[in-house]
Amino acid sequence: QVQLVESGGGLVQAGDSLRLSCAASGRTFSNYGMGWFRQAPEREREFVAAISWSGGTTYYTESEKGRFTISRDNAKNTVYLQMNSLKPEDTAVYYCAARKYGGTWNRRPVEYEYWGQGTQVTVSS
Repeated sequence: QVQLVESGGGLVQAGDSLRLSCAASGRTFSNYGMGWFRQAPEREREFVAAISWSGGTTYYTESEKGRFTISRDNAKNTVYLQMNSLKPEDTAVYYCAARKYGGTWNRRPVEYEYWGQGTQVTVSS
């Protein structure tokens, strides 16, 4: 079992920045590829970014590329999502997810084994 706890969400204005954190416990964190997903009301959960278990590769959707940065600190068992130039359409609940030996090709929710409870990000215009 891997337990994931997200933090760092909040209410910000368009153009602001936020850094989300996801703290992991329970298993060897460095063995797990990590992903960030988000879900807005009445919409399906969608992929945002992923980082390989080694931390060597990252992947973003086009709308996030250049604005968001995913990173991990295996010594702290934590993955981060730095979000800059936030837009109202970024408003959603953000979830982190883990997959053993996952890579950046894992971009569907069904491919991840463990999930956090989510953290709300609201961007006002």
